[in-house]
Amino acid sequence: MSRPKAGPAFELRGIGRRYKEGEGWLTVLRGVDLSLEPGEVVALVGPSGSGKSTLLHIAGLLDKPDRGEVLISGTPCGALDPDERTMLRRTAVGFVYQFHHLLPEFTAVENVMMPLRIGGVPDSDARRRAMAILERLGLAERVSHRPSELSGGEQQRVAIARGVVTEPNILLADEPTGNLDPDTSTRVFDELVSLARTQGLCALIATHDMELAARMDRAVVMAGGRLRAA
Repeated sequence: MSRPKAGPAFELRGIGRRYKEGEGWLTVLRGVDLSLEPGEVVALVGPSGSGKSTLLHIAGLLDKPDRGEVLISGTPCGALDPDERTMLRRTAVGFVYQFHHLLPEFTAVENVMMPLRIGGVPDSDARRRAMAILERLGLAERVSHRPSELSGGEQQRVAIARGVVTEPNILLADEPTGNLDPDTSTRVFDELVSLARTQGLCALIATHDMELAARMDRAVVMAGGRLRAA
């Protein structure tokens, strides 16, 4: 998918989501609106259980809202069939989680190559692109190491590389530094933001770290099923 020359890279319009709970319903999202511009890095904050992860899952096309619309580069996603949603998610959305979820039997470069290989990119091209991202993240000497041979910070940098190697339109991160010590957290966060700005993708980053949130372009707060400016 080519990037738009103007307009939001990503939008949520009137997103609502509820879940069956016993004999009743639990409403998690109540008409959430959000718009991100290319290159914009936005913090998503709020207490545990406020719906941040649900919002990220819907934004990343992993879950469907009960109402409202997700738009990626102006493309409405609600009417897409499952195959179209999968293809758009693979090409336009990158994910980074608190726990790296690297495949233990593969090396760092093989883990980063995986989304490209799944998308049909030839191995030689996938390796070249994966190596370039890993080198930029300071892991040139660690590309042949398996996750168990890497530090926590190195593992998370590999996970970030995997999240952006497809050059997505939007990067969604759920507490990406929450499992790291403060110094490593700051370093990994800086690298993530630098990659986002260089690639021109927008990023929505859920975090409990208010110092990190204050360093992003802006922050939005999830409370009562709605978003408001911090």
